[in-house]
Amino acid sequence: MTSIEGRGAGARAAVAGKYLSLVAASAVTLLPLVVVALAALKTERESADGGPLSLPGNWLNLHNFEVAFTQGHMLRAFANTAVVLVFSITGTVVIGSATAYAIDRFKFRFRRLVIAMFLVAALVPGVTTQVATFQIIDRLGLFNTRGAPIALYMGTDIISVIIFLQFMRSIPVSLDEAARIDGASSLRIYRSVILPLLKPAIATVVIVKGVVVYNDFYVPFLYMPSPDLGVISTSLFYFKGPYGAHWEIICAGAVLVIVPTLIVFLFLQRYIYNGFTRGATK
Repeated sequence: MTSIEGRGAGARAAVAGKYLSLVAASAVTLLPLVVVALAALKTERESADGGPLSLPGNWLNLHNFEVAFTQGHMLRAFANTAVVLVFSITGTVVIGSATAYAIDRFKFRFRRLVIAMFLVAALVPGVTTQVATFQIIDRLGLFNTRGAPIALYMGTDIISVIIFLQFMRSIPVSLDEAARIDGASSLRIYRSVILPLLKPAIATVVIVKGVVVYNDFYVPFLYMPSPDLGVISTSLFYFKGPYGAHWEIICAGAVLVIVPTLIVFLFLQRYIYNGFTRGATK
């Protein structure tokens, strides 16, 4: 009886520990969002005098949101972000799926070496190659244009190639052979057979890549310094001066930036998890 009671107490302690760890992880994740949301509703004096968790005097204060949206040119920033997103994601899907198709379906010399180089490239920190990358972008005449981040986002996404490769291996080669017997070329097989079966992988790549492009600050800030080309991640940077920053306005703008991402993630989170799971197990 004592051993049974001991096991029961151990099981209850394990369950309690599990839920406590979940609560702690949730608190760590939500605390920065709460601080940003509270700061967005404060006045400049309240932001300077109060603490990060102090409550705003007026919960309906929308002045900071108005200033962030108008003076931060958020509408133009959203338009620039949309252009970069559409072209970057489209190019990533086409290049990544075609690369995975070529690697998985065609046998050629140094095939294993190519796959190994893709994996090694994923481990190289991007900051170590920025000098050479900047020179290439400048020589191509893409500096200070929307084409610079689009080219960089399309050409450096090794993770998307790996995701497509995992899904490609779950598609039977017999489908390719049947289509080839019917007279289909390799391009036709890729377009009519492979791509429709890669829809879960495409959904996963679109969501993951979209979040990365949407939130990236470094590439747009470095390669598109013109204010007219500002995206949502860089538009709020102009509220920070050499002698201080309007943190209440920056936080209001951050809320405007976070809300679309949060809504999209809540609606599409099952596709993200299902896509990674299916690509890892099949």
